[in-house]
Amino acid sequence: MNNEKMEAIRATGYGPASVLKLQQVSKPRPAPDEVLVKVIASSATTADGMMRSGKPWFARLFLGLLKPKNSIPGTGFAGYIAGIGAEVRNFQVGDRVFGETTLGFGANAEYLTLKANCVVLPLPETLGFSEAATFCDGHLTSYNYLKCLGRVKPGDQVLINGASGSLGTAAVQIARHLGAEVTGVCSGKNAGLVKSLGARRVLDYTKEDFTRGDNRYDLIFDTLGKRSFTECKRVLKKQGTYYSPVLKFSLLAQMLFTRFFSSKKAVFAATGLLSEDQLRMLLAEVLELQQAGKLRTVIDRQYPLARLSEAHQYIDSGHKKGNIIIINSEDFTSFQSISKLKQQTT
Repeated sequence: MNNEKMEAIRATGYGPASVLKLQQVSKPRPAPDEVLVKVIASSATTADGMMRSGKPWFARLFLGLLKPKNSIPGTGFAGYIAGIGAEVRNFQVGDRVFGETTLGFGANAEYLTLKANCVVLPLPETLGFSEAATFCDGHLTSYNYLKCLGRVKPGDQVLINGASGSLGTAAVQIARHLGAEVTGVCSGKNAGLVKSLGARRVLDYTKEDFTRGDNRYDLIFDTLGKRSFTECKRVLKKQGTYYSPVLKFSLLAQMLFTRFFSSKKAVFAATGLLSEDQLRMLLAEVLELQQAGKLRTVIDRQYPLARLSEAHQYIDSGHKKGNIIIINSEDFTSFQSISKLKQQTT
């Protein structure tokens, strides 16, 4: 029986940020095909907040009807391998890693376990923990939408709504890298940031409604799900597509209708539901972009694990730009002890 304890955040039910509580829970042990990760940094995202609130309601069919089935939130992480199962051959104790727990959640904790063939990659020495912990939210999701689904090509007119958020800041850079002419929509105070990331035009949504403008777009990526396909279709080109990662009943209905009855399409896709092999491949491609200097991570704020509830409150305010990081420890003496253990076992 495992009597070791660790600190973790647990959601006591669905609701506001206050349902997130710091608790002592049992430290997990890796199964034969699993690795144990000492989490140094994890992410807190808009999607995490939606899952915490249990909305949209039909998502509870997968997350848990009355309360989350997996009570420890968080999906993106970066840290060290602190233990391996007997069957694991691709990682060793002490390896720096980062990745995504997908529907397993559990990243907002001191330790987590996951299968060694899941969405976990070696962490390059040139990439910090805080930055790496965000890759599977903004970077990976935006890359899937723009490159794989949208097939953005040179000369395409692409509009990013919510261009200063975690998905938006990544999407602007990825669309520009793919050769598109990018229009970013954000608040005026974030216009300089979005422009610096590669947007050719920046629209202040408090002063200008892009759905009433004269410009037409091949692709609209509404990272926040704030504008519906119905509102956006006027400014889509004849074969244009509206994409949103925010699932709503109305969007599902529009997807079905436009599939058969319109040249302008509405599309939702859950990147996290791709196979682990697909996600690992996409994550490796995103890492290549970052290592080549084509993709940088915008970090707004960093919070200690105990203040995750406060981080969610800030996300709920709608004023964040870029990414929110949750730090477990900045004391790297833990790595020194792990390195010694690695030397003893090799």
